[in-house]
Amino acid sequence: MSDTRNTIVIVEDDDGLRRALQRLLKLAGFDTLAFESAEALQAANVVERAGCLVLDVQLRGMSGPALYEQLGASRPPAVFITSHDNASTRHAVARAGGVELLIKPFAGTDLLEVIARTGRS
Repeated sequence: MSDTRNTIVIVEDDDGLRRALQRLLKLAGFDTLAFESAEALQAANVVERAGCLVLDVQLRGMSGPALYEQLGASRPPAVFITSHDNASTRHAVARAGGVELLIKPFAGTDLLEVIARTGRS
């Protein structure tokens, strides 16, 4: 079984970006689990294996912030990603308990730096 600290769970509805994030994180030495929706992640029941979540804000169905709120107190830290940088998005992320928000497109090194700061160690 893999080390929880090294497992990053990605929830991103864009197939190409989801695959790119998986490749980046695997090259950086992380194990990844990737899902196209909040509902798919919930059905898989794997959040407890995550050292960090990478959550798209605007998902089809339940949003990333709504998912993060539902996970409760024992949830892993999360990095939110979005292409919609506005006050409403920032407020939704902050209200959900998120502290990191990256705006698409972002550099892979930026994501890795944020994960290093926020991930469970």
